[in-house]
Amino acid sequence: MKSKEQVFWFLSHNKMWCIPLCLAAFSLLPGSYTHAASIIDENTLIVNSTQQQRIVKGTVIDANGEPLIGVNVKEVGGSTGTITDINGEFSLNVAPKTKLEISFIGYQTQNVTVGEARQITVTLQEDTQVLDEVVITGFGMSQKKATLTGAVSSIKSEEIARSSAVTAGGALVGKIAGVNTRQQDGRPGAETALQIRNMGTPLFVIDGVISDTGQFSQMDFNDIESISVLKDASAALYGVRAANGVVVITTKKGSRNSKNTVSVNAYYGWQKNSKYVSPANVKDYVHAYVTAETFSGRNGDSRRYSKEEYEKWMSGTEPKYQGWNWEDYIWVSAPQYYINTNFSGGTDKANYYVAVSHINQDATIRNYGGFRRTNVQMNIEMNVNERLKVGASMNGRIEDRRHPGVPGADDTWLPRFATMKNQPTKRPFANDNPNYPQLVSDQPETNFAILNYETTGKVSDVWRVIQMNGTAEYEILKGLKFKGMLGYYYAYNELDNQEFTYELYGYDEQKDNYYVTNRMSNPYRERNREKVEDQFSNFQLNFDRKFGKHAVVAVAGFEASQRKRPKMWIHSTPVSNAMDLIRLKEIQEFNDDGNRTEARMGYLGRINYSYADKYLVELIARWDGSWKFRPDNRWGFFPSASLGWRVSEENF
Repeated sequence: MKSKEQVFWFLSHNKMWCIPLCLAAFSLLPGSYTHAASIIDENTLIVNSTQQQRIVKGTVIDANGEPLIGVNVKEVGGSTGTITDINGEFSLNVAPKTKLEISFIGYQTQNVTVGEARQITVTLQEDTQVLDEVVITGFGMSQKKATLTGAVSSIKSEEIARSSAVTAGGALVGKIAGVNTRQQDGRPGAETALQIRNMGTPLFVIDGVISDTGQFSQMDFNDIESISVLKDASAALYGVRAANGVVVITTKKGSRNSKNTVSVNAYYGWQKNSKYVSPANVKDYVHAYVTAETFSGRNGDSRRYSKEEYEKWMSGTEPKYQGWNWEDYIWVSAPQYYINTNFSGGTDKANYYVAVSHINQDATIRNYGGFRRTNVQMNIEMNVNERLKVGASMNGRIEDRRHPGVPGADDTWLPRFATMKNQPTKRPFANDNPNYPQLVSDQPETNFAILNYETTGKVSDVWRVIQMNGTAEYEILKGLKFKGMLGYYYAYNELDNQEFTYELYGYDEQKDNYYVTNRMSNPYRERNREKVEDQFSNFQLNFDRKFGKHAVVAVAGFEASQRKRPKMWIHSTPVSNAMDLIRLKEIQEFNDDGNRTEARMGYLGRINYSYADKYLVELIARWDGSWKFRPDNRWGFFPSASLGWRVSEENF
C-alpha cells in the first residue's frame, strides 16, 4: 500500500506542474490555432489544438467535361481523403493552403492548392503513356496494353531496382496484381514462391528459354528489363506446363546509338528476425516453478529450489544465479550487402550489356553460416546486314550455402524450439568456460553454444550454373520474319554434409573438474553430386502487317527441349571427426539415380486481329508432347480464344 501511495502522490504532484507548463507552451503558438483543455480525471489532462479548417467542395471532370466517378481526393502529407460521387463531386474539410492530390486509374495525377477558394473544378487528362505501354506476351511478341484481350500484368525494371530482397521472387512481393508470394522459410538465400491466382507454381521463361524456379529466383533482378505475367487463356501458347500461368522475363540488352555507360549499385544493411513471444526471464521462471511446487504440495528436499536459492535467483547478484537470455543469445542482427556493376552501350548496328554482381546474406541465428551468390549476365545483339540480326547471351552464377552440421541437414525449426525450451537458469558453458558446453535442456542439440564448424561439423551446398543462348532473325519479306534460337544449360551441385560427435559437460565446484554429462555419438557423412544439362531449340515465323484499318499479327513455331539429370548420393558413418573422406567399408547407403532423361516438343500458333483498334480477336493453339505420359497418350491440344471491344474508341 505504501508504494502505491507514493506513486499516486508523484502523479498528482506532477499534474499540478503539467497544466501551467502546457498552457504556457500553447500560448506561444500562432493565432490560427485554437485550444481546448479538459480534465478527464484527477490524473489526466487533455489539451487539443487544431488549425482552423473549412469545407472545400469540388468537381472532377475529364477532358470532355464529363464527371468522373470514384476519383481519389486526399490531402498531400495528411490522412484526410475522400472519393467523388456519381456526379464527380466531393467535399473535404481542410485547412487553408492545403494541397490536394487528385488521382484516378488511367488518368494523370494532379496536385491542386486549395488557397482561399471554397469551390474548385479539376480536369484530369488521360494517361496515354499507360495505354501505349508495350508488354511482352511470349515468343518475342509484344502488344500495347490498350489492345490486350487476355489477362496480362507487367512490371518494369525501375519498380524493382531499389529492392533489398535477395531473390528475384522476393523483389516482386506486392508489385504485380494477381500474383501471390510466400516466403516459405527464413534460410539465407531462400526462394520466394510465386503463385498466379493462388494456382500452383507458374512456368518461367527467361529471354525465350523455358526455365525452372531456381533459374528465375537466383538471377540478379537488377539485370531484368521487364516481367510479364500471362494468366488464364493468355498462357495457352506455352501448352500443358502453363496451366498455372507463365512469368515471362526479359533481361537488359543495352540500347542502340547510346553512349558506353558504367553503372554501380550497392548497399550494406542489417537484418533482424521477426519478433515472436519472448520466453520467461530467469526470475519469472524460478518464481513460477516454486509456485507450481507449492501448489502441488512439495516440501523440503523434494523441491528444486530451496528458500535460500530462491532469494539468490531473485536478487541475481551472484555469478551462479544470474541466468541467461537464450533469445538474445540465439538470435542476432546479421549483415547483408550487395554490389552490382554493369556496362552497356551501342552503335547504330550493335548493342551490349554486361553485368557482374555479388550478394552476401548472413543468418540471423548465431554461428549459422549464410548465403553467398555471384551472378554474371552478358547480352549482345548486332545487325549483320539489313535483313539479318544475330545475338548471343550468357548468364551464370555460383550459389554457396554453408552452416554448421546438425541432425536433419540444417533443422531450421531448432532455433525457435531452443528459444522456448532452454532453461534460463542454464548458461551455455559449464562454469562459464567456453571449452566446455553444457546440457541446457533435455535435448543436447538445443545448446547453440556448440554450433560451430569445429564442434558440430559443416554443411556445404554449392551450385555452379551457366546458360548460353544464340539467336538469329532474318526478314524474309516486309512484315515476315524467321527467328531461331539454340540454348544450352548446365548446372552442377556439390553437397557435403558432415556431422561430428561431441560431448557436453558439467562442473564439480568442490573438485574443480569437468565431467561428461552427455554425448552426441551418431556421426554422419553425406555426399551428393548432381548434374543438370538442358538443350533447347525454338524456330518460328512472325508476321506483322497493317492493311488500312485491319491489323494482323501472327506467329507459328516449333520448340523442343531435352534434359538429363544424373545424380549420385552416398551416406557413411565416419570413424573420426577428422576423417573427411568416405571409405568403402564405412558406406551405409549408395544411390545412383541414372540420367533421368526428360524430353518435350511442341507446335504453336497465335493470331491477333484488330479492326481500327476497336474490335480485337486473339486465337491461340498449341499441340504439346511430353515424356511424362504414355506413348499412346503423349500429345495434347491446348486452344484459347479471346475477344475485345474498346468502347473508348467509339464516337457515341
